[in-house]
Amino acid sequence: MSHSTNTETFLKDNKKVDWHNETLWWVRSKRDVSSKQIPEWEQLRELASGIKDSVLSNLASYLEEFEKNAVANGINVHWAADAKEHNEIVTSILQKHNAQKLVKSKSILTEECHLNEHLEEHGFEVVDTDLGERIIQFVRQPPSHIVMPAIHLKKEDISEIFHEHLQTEKGNNDPQYLTEAARQHLRNKFIEADIALTGVNFGIAETGGFVVCTNEGNADMGVHLAPVHIACMGIEKLIPKLEHLGVYTRLLARSATGQPITNYTSHFHRPRSGQEMHIILVDNGRTEQLSREKFRNSLKCIRCGACMNTCPIYRRSGGYSYDATVPGPIGSILSPGVDLKKHQSLPFASTLCGSCSDVCPVKINIHEQLYEWRQVVADEKLDGAGKRVSMTLAAKVLSSPSLYNMMGKLARKSLALLPKSLINNPLNAWGKQRDLPDPPRDSFKEWYAKNRKS
Repeated sequence: MSHSTNTETFLKDNKKVDWHNETLWWVRSKRDVSSKQIPEWEQLRELASGIKDSVLSNLASYLEEFEKNAVANGINVHWAADAKEHNEIVTSILQKHNAQKLVKSKSILTEECHLNEHLEEHGFEVVDTDLGERIIQFVRQPPSHIVMPAIHLKKEDISEIFHEHLQTEKGNNDPQYLTEAARQHLRNKFIEADIALTGVNFGIAETGGFVVCTNEGNADMGVHLAPVHIACMGIEKLIPKLEHLGVYTRLLARSATGQPITNYTSHFHRPRSGQEMHIILVDNGRTEQLSREKFRNSLKCIRCGACMNTCPIYRRSGGYSYDATVPGPIGSILSPGVDLKKHQSLPFASTLCGSCSDVCPVKINIHEQLYEWRQVVADEKLDGAGKRVSMTLAAKVLSSPSLYNMMGKLARKSLALLPKSLINNPLNAWGKQRDLPDPPRDSFKEWYAKNRKS
């Protein structure tokens, strides 16, 4: 895949691009205001990062502690090496209970494992109950953002989708009306469900419990009605102690949407009387990423989406241009670790401005890791022969002052004389959407030599 090629589809609608850009920057601005209300914000970030350092350095022991305490609480613990094994475990639980209907709250991990498609192929009904997730499920799209999965759609688009799938009034774009229609539709799905599945925001090694954060209460509605609760958790989601949870809940919602806290921060420690509870601990490439010294910090991610909201590339290229479950800056670190050949273009989908690192609540050095992936792409010779040749020539020119001066003069004269049709040729990617600036008559070095006395 090519990020720049994929972006061209999104860029065809200039008004939607501007709206997408402005909306996400508005969310980023809310984050700034909210974070400034916490005097110890930077100390919280440092503490959160340090706790995650401890987890990643002692992951095996924390996982064993979590399993021991979860089992003692009456939770069935499963281990999945990859997406295939995860999906098979979920399927086996459904089959054990002769279940046909599953309600899901938001789970990036199950998106990563393509669970919906797997279950549907085996004849199960899967209903995403998060409003944004349900919208994109109707149109068979993946999330374009990990917190706001339908952010690429405007209310007019959603009105059309609901008219087709929920028989709402055609042309009625009122958000309250549309939300109420979804609410009535999902209510029956909750009641009819045989099993409920949730993601996990934080697993707590000390207690064997886990925490799910939502704004709609849909996770709670599902698991409180269903006789079986399945929770799916990436192995990096652990924190050591319950007392550490407050650090992350103060950071998560503020970083994601500018809220002080998510509307529902739900704790699950054991199944209620008569209920069965399962948790699936999933690796799916995380151990391999942990082994990469330069990229292991990416596993600190708490999935707040702040790096996407601030990224000038993501805001103006859309989530689907990344062709990955997790798009944006953090996804451009994670995806090459899964399939470098497929995602070789993603580390270059960045200005390396560092804004992503500045807003990350757990202080992941995102822009530095993107730079490191660029070096890996070049070392593996995946950057294309044309680019390697051009970079080799550029290195020779930039390392020789005399050659640099000569080429500068040649370029300035050529740009002044050649017609734009020849300059903006297919080989000049810059010229696809913009003109080059008028060349200066002199280089800075020449100008300074003439004017230094004055």
